[in-house]
Amino acid sequence: MVRFLLLLLGAITAHNPGQHDPLGVQQPGGADSAERQGPAERAQDAGKRPRRISGRLRWAAAIVVAGLIFRRAITWAALAALSSALHLAGVNVHLPSIRFAWPWQAISAGTSSNANLGPWVLQKIEGISRPALGKANFTFFFTRKVSKNIGPWPCWYASTFYAVGHASATVDLNPGPAWWSPASGHYRLTVLSRPRAGQPGHVTVAMVLPLPQLPQSAHDVTIDNIPSRPIATQHSWTYPGFGCGVLLRPQFPESELYSQAQQIAFDKSQHAPQVTRPLVRTAETQAAQTIRDNFIQPTVNAFGYTLDSFTIQWAAVP
Repeated sequence: MVRFLLLLLGAITAHNPGQHDPLGVQQPGGADSAERQGPAERAQDAGKRPRRISGRLRWAAAIVVAGLIFRRAITWAALAALSSALHLAGVNVHLPSIRFAWPWQAISAGTSSNANLGPWVLQKIEGISRPALGKANFTFFFTRKVSKNIGPWPCWYASTFYAVGHASATVDLNPGPAWWSPASGHYRLTVLSRPRAGQPGHVTVAMVLPLPQLPQSAHDVTIDNIPSRPIATQHSWTYPGFGCGVLLRPQFPESELYSQAQQIAFDKSQHAPQVTRPLVRTAETQAAQTIRDNFIQPTVNAFGYTLDSFTIQWAAVP
């Protein structure tokens, strides 16, 4: 339709060099006059001056073409204005309901109705190169102790520290081609309805991903030095009353304190439910949000579909 209208507009504005007199009236002078003219004059009479289309006609044709292209948006605006005017006048009239849409939206929805959507979405998922991270922060206390005898008297010195740890769990968003094979059942896209008449289609996606992986070593957890601090000191007492802390007060190197705190934090990230549960929960949430918002949702929207539901189940890697 748009190409036909543009072609019609071009035909209206095109030059027409060969205009003939519809009445067939011979111009004054006749054939004898034409013979008496020179070659240049005869060439000028042979090529008549082209007729020009007025600017008003061109503008009218352009307005008609634009109106046909944007007819849905114009109709929506006209009905909205008419409804507001009738409402102000107190007239209750039921007007037809038309949803606003640009021409390219309707065209996009119509051309994507027969697309095989499932492989396109799976191809996007298989292009994921980074795992999803779920982070958790937790606090704990630990004690650093040093023992040393002074003569026959035993002596020890200890400090208790408050520490803040950070750990991360990972989710492999793309476990490999074998994981996504049709026989595995780890990916299922269901088309509920296809887009038509400018309305989007509807799909649901269900996936199975490997369980989140907890930190694998002490290097996968960190200790925040800013809030971490010593909170108490303890020491033994020696005869005749001088404190062991006065005679023996070691300076604990920060590297030793950090290493000890890091190992304790790693053990908690493996076995303490108050740490492992938030780690797994945040990793699952981050994985679902990443794969839905960055890969599935944009792909189905580009083909004219709406994602009605997205679910993830978690399975152990064999």
